[in-house]
Amino acid sequence: MPRLVPMAAFILVLAPTAPAAELPVVSRIAFGSCTHADRPQPIWEAIIKMQPQHFVMLGDNVYADTQDMQVMKAKYDQLGQHPGFIKLKSICPIHATWDDHDYGANDAGAEYPKKKEAQKVFLNFFEVPKNDPRWNREGVYSAQVFGPPGKRVQLILLDARYFRSPLKTGFQPGEPGEGRRGKYVPNTDPTATVLGEAQWKWLAEQLKVPAELRLIGSGVQIIPDEHGSEMWGNFPRERKRLLNLIRDSRADGVVFITGDRHLSEMSKLPADHKDGVGYPLYDICSSSLNTPSGNFTKSKVRFANEINSYRVGLTYFDINFGSVLIDWEAADPVIRLQVREESGDVILQQRVMLSQLRAKPQP
Repeated sequence: MPRLVPMAAFILVLAPTAPAAELPVVSRIAFGSCTHADRPQPIWEAIIKMQPQHFVMLGDNVYADTQDMQVMKAKYDQLGQHPGFIKLKSICPIHATWDDHDYGANDAGAEYPKKKEAQKVFLNFFEVPKNDPRWNREGVYSAQVFGPPGKRVQLILLDARYFRSPLKTGFQPGEPGEGRRGKYVPNTDPTATVLGEAQWKWLAEQLKVPAELRLIGSGVQIIPDEHGSEMWGNFPRERKRLLNLIRDSRADGVVFITGDRHLSEMSKLPADHKDGVGYPLYDICSSSLNTPSGNFTKSKVRFANEINSYRVGLTYFDINFGSVLIDWEAADPVIRLQVREESGDVILQQRVMLSQLRAKPQP
């Protein structure tokens, strides 16, 4: 009588793990933030035309300032039923973290009382598999690596809401013309946190994962630290801790992608800055996907001189999305960090060689 072979054996034979060399090379990633689900969303067509292999939503994915989870779910349902969003979802994976309005309250942090419930709504909407760690831990932070060795892109999405300590107000404006600024001032309490200790430990491990390029996504900007609206700079100890962690872990290839601001700009922390990591750190902020900046248009200003010593290029206040294009075929891979307007045309760009995102070897 022939020996019976367990079904699992057939599964292993018929569905072997693909060799690393066969993993698809990722060279086109798009991202954006701030979507009012009840307003027109024509930008999806421009994003689809770009043919991204991955799309990243960086927060304020819907505006659902509420403690009623049925209201929050209804807002997500509005987004999920939009034909452009449905079409994008059909051509590429969508990855997400959240910011304040899809978390549940304006500028909210750890004090928001419905964060556990909001996390479940978030995970359900983005169809996160039930075996994903996010179902069994606090916060929506996540990480993945795409591509074969030598061409790996790591996507790290931080949760800057669930654990975040209270913001501190008290800004006193200076003379007119010195630059627009928000109401928040630095919280220097040594116990104040943005990520919380569990997420900090997780991030330290993620920065050890082999990758050539690392996109770290945050709902709020990381490099700018002067404008006084929400940003990592409101917690200078935490911002410095993040930069020190990147430097000390020797994690090359880091680029920050951020949102929140209803404006877009590119910022650069020089390699030799006192808080630098040994190579230039870029922060590409893209916002909003369908709502022009209310921060400035309400006052009918023609331009806005918002302070940002790290800015490279101009600030763009209209509808936009971000993109990262990687030319892996070049001898020194070329990375194009871009902001695109509503039709898809590139309006801001930083062109960086991969070798430029490497710290010099220590003696």
